[in-house]
Amino acid sequence: MDIRRLGATGPKVSAIGLGCMGMSDFYGPADRAESIATIHAALDAGITLLDTGDFYGMGHNELLIREALAGRSRDNLQISVKFGALRDRRYGFNGIDCRPAAIKNFAAYSLVRLGVDAIDIYRPARLDPNVPIEETIGAMADLVKAGDIKHIGLSEVGSETIRRAHAVHPIADLQIEYSLISRGIENDILATCRDLGIAITAYGVLSRGLISGHWSKASGPQDFRVLSPRFQAGNVDANLALLEPLRAVAADLGVTVAQMAIAWVATQGQDIVPLVGARRRERLTEALGALNVKLSPAHLATLDKAFPLGVAKGERYAPEQIAHLDSEKRVHA
Repeated sequence: MDIRRLGATGPKVSAIGLGCMGMSDFYGPADRAESIATIHAALDAGITLLDTGDFYGMGHNELLIREALAGRSRDNLQISVKFGALRDRRYGFNGIDCRPAAIKNFAAYSLVRLGVDAIDIYRPARLDPNVPIEETIGAMADLVKAGDIKHIGLSEVGSETIRRAHAVHPIADLQIEYSLISRGIENDILATCRDLGIAITAYGVLSRGLISGHWSKASGPQDFRVLSPRFQAGNVDANLALLEPLRAVAADLGVTVAQMAIAWVATQGQDIVPLVGARRRERLTEALGALNVKLSPAHLATLDKAFPLGVAKGERYAPEQIAHLDSEKRVHA
């Protein structure tokens, strides 16, 4: 397993990380035993970065990870936790809370659920519009001093917020969506992170299955994707058509479409770590195969031409969610 560093001040992690969200939430029922087996398979394959959120399944995901890690070595293993999302008993969302007192409360609960002495990377899930980022990061810096967290990350914020946060405390990485059909960070966010020595942990590398080669209109969606503009009528057919050039390059290399899409993200820089949301071992095995895909300059040129910035039809999220993405302000100002 190749190793990459999360920014100038962050930890070393595997070149691909495992996103555990789908094992508890958003994609319908998951098999608990298979989820744990998938985490074990990831660790055995050399994956050292597990990504979660304290609101995934209302704490279920953190407890699942704790169960999966029982009896396993924590040496060189990094757990990344997002916090701040407020939810109700029906799993609805009620906003973001990044007040200092709330942050310290969230962290305490996560430490207990995970059964660890410190959270390796801690990050607000979204920017709280009611709390200056300086206050949020200041509270997190207090947690670093206390030994409760080791590194500070960010999620889905824009360049101005990144710079303001980094001025308070070094930021290890920015977690943000990045794929062949979601290349918005190339406008300015990626350059900002590189200027400051901040890594990218890229989620949505398969665009929620849209460019995985496994999803079709006949199969759904039967989950949160029903709210995604890219899966809705008027957009989905055009987006699925984007698979054709991807299939052509994948066929030329003798790999799967998913492996091709993951490999493209991994090839964009040593400071970028793709997160794959595999819920089953077979999907994990496929994703790991992406690490062996070698893209030539000709392949990259073909993909760049086929997937220019803004090629996808529809926004990444529904309008009410886009409104809360600080990372999209440069587009929707």
